[in-house]
Amino acid sequence: MTEKDKNSKDPEFDSKDITSPRTADQPRPKTSKNEDGCCAPAPKKEQEEKKESYLPTIISLVLLLSGISLDFFDVEWFNGYLRLAVFGFAYLLVGSKVIKHAATNIVKGEVFNEFFLMSIATIGAFYIGEFAEGVAVILFYVIGEHFQEAAVARSRRSIKALIDNRPEKVTVQKNGKFEDVDPKNVNIGEIIQIKAGEKVALDGELLSEHSSFNTAALTGESKPDTKAKGEIVLAGMINLDRLVELKITAAYEDSALSKILNLVEEASGRKAKTQKFITRFAKVYTPIVVFMAVALALVPYFFVEVYVFNDWLYRALVFLVISCPCALVISIPLGYFGGIGAASKNGMLFKGANFLDLITEVDTVVMDKTGTLTEGVFQVQEVEVKGMDKNEFLAITAALESKSTHPIAKAIVEFSGNTYKSLKVSGVEEIAGHGLKGVIDGNEVLVGNPKLLEKFGVAYDPQIDAIVETIVVVAVDGQFVGYMTIADKIKEDAASAIQQLHSLGVKAVVMLSGDKDSIVQKIAKELKIDRAFGGLLPQDKVSRVEELQAQGKKVAFVGDGINDAPVITLADVGMAMGGLGSDAAIETADVVIQTDQPSKIAAAIIIGKKTRQIVWQNIILAFGVKALVLIFGAFGVASLWEAVFADVGVALLAILNAVRLQRINF
Repeated sequence: MTEKDKNSKDPEFDSKDITSPRTADQPRPKTSKNEDGCCAPAPKKEQEEKKESYLPTIISLVLLLSGISLDFFDVEWFNGYLRLAVFGFAYLLVGSKVIKHAATNIVKGEVFNEFFLMSIATIGAFYIGEFAEGVAVILFYVIGEHFQEAAVARSRRSIKALIDNRPEKVTVQKNGKFEDVDPKNVNIGEIIQIKAGEKVALDGELLSEHSSFNTAALTGESKPDTKAKGEIVLAGMINLDRLVELKITAAYEDSALSKILNLVEEASGRKAKTQKFITRFAKVYTPIVVFMAVALALVPYFFVEVYVFNDWLYRALVFLVISCPCALVISIPLGYFGGIGAASKNGMLFKGANFLDLITEVDTVVMDKTGTLTEGVFQVQEVEVKGMDKNEFLAITAALESKSTHPIAKAIVEFSGNTYKSLKVSGVEEIAGHGLKGVIDGNEVLVGNPKLLEKFGVAYDPQIDAIVETIVVVAVDGQFVGYMTIADKIKEDAASAIQQLHSLGVKAVVMLSGDKDSIVQKIAKELKIDRAFGGLLPQDKVSRVEELQAQGKKVAFVGDGINDAPVITLADVGMAMGGLGSDAAIETADVVIQTDQPSKIAAAIIIGKKTRQIVWQNIILAFGVKALVLIFGAFGVASLWEAVFADVGVALLAILNAVRLQRINF
């Protein structure tokens, strides 16, 4: 398999059909539209129907085993019409859908496929009196499909989870007072209030003087963004500081977060359809087998002295029954079961068998930065002090920063320990977008970015401006006394992960980030990443991946935030960090790395390649045994039950082969 499909509907398959339950290479379930045009979860009734689809298979299996047992013990009353009724009912429970598919395809002009082959072979088995074999052939096929469906719990929730992150009510100014209304009913130009800690539901212009906002939902970056009066605040951001007012600039359906949802839906629709291997194979295999069976029944008339049509018809039907791809249908998913199991054991969840194939074809790995290659947590990286004791420097800096709720301030306080608590702080003033000013033990202290020192005319080393990390400078009584650099910590295995990907034949590793480009380029150089781009919004990441795909690249994208959901969905293989990642990224991903370790990306590729090797070994084994038994059947040497034994033997060997995957450890 060389492509993947998530949304394009294949007319040959029905998600409620027991003969073709939805698997990884089939379309995602259709979702209904709710009143705001967003995708809604599949109805509960549909989920119940999916569970109930296993019931006919279970009943059919019970009837088959009961019938075989009664035949084995030669129970006197189990014969004639009663025997036909038991096996016939068992057959119809699982075979009616296959026959329906075969008939539908014939009407469309698509005669030769696995449905047609299984239909004529199993009906033929009933014609020659081999009822149990007729049921077993069709039942094995359906069970194989159920196995593939059950290989991974399809845990995707609706894309609507993206929108559910917004508040259901917003506080709007109406007739001089504020009242709560549905955000969908707020008009452009109206004024809303956003409380501290509240998520912004609509895009708007900031009317208040300033406030800091968590922008992770849109940029993926944990570093807050301080907005000043007149700047645009986007839906999905979280107000961190104080009560603010916004003047709405975009309707609910046109907000930034709604656009992310649209990107997810559009990206899903662009994905190419994947055909099952068995379907492609059957288009060639089936007509050959059918014509050979017809020839086996009729051609001997011209060469055999005593030609008995029923004898040769029996032999032809045996040939058809033997030719059914039961062992193949079972052996293929068995290999994938082993691969999925090995991945799970090593902290990775593949959401379908075809993603194990697709990941082996990846030649370009694209990664988000924050939360994927880095921890997503601010930490003090470096402390430089000038003309002051380092401990004293840390104490006064932490004392002033302890009066702020900003994440960077918290990182400094945590790094400094408890030494600041004995200091007396007064006259604390926040200078929007710059930092803090206060008095500590009678000394005026400034803590903030270099713009703060410029504002108060404090000279500092100009080389500081060349530092790419977030920097906090400190001045006491008008004198520059030092600085701290604050940065997101790179994950321990990030460098080795990039090295492993290159060693596996990945031609390019690309990093896309919403963080400023200087920081992105520094990390890329440190980790030896081939290409890196900073300052990107979700739509920019989508464009970059589309450019790579247009060049014929097979792209895997790894991310962890809501903002990564569109590009995760668009990529040939979408991967999410599942331990700390957002629900939206996890639900849209094809592969979830539960341990949040970037080194697992390479591990996933290794497991995919090993799984493909095992699967092809099983396919060759199934073909080889099938060809041998077909030859014996054509000469009348092999009977139906010998064919069944050959199938069971192949399945057993396939199981043992697949078990080898469970020994893979990283």
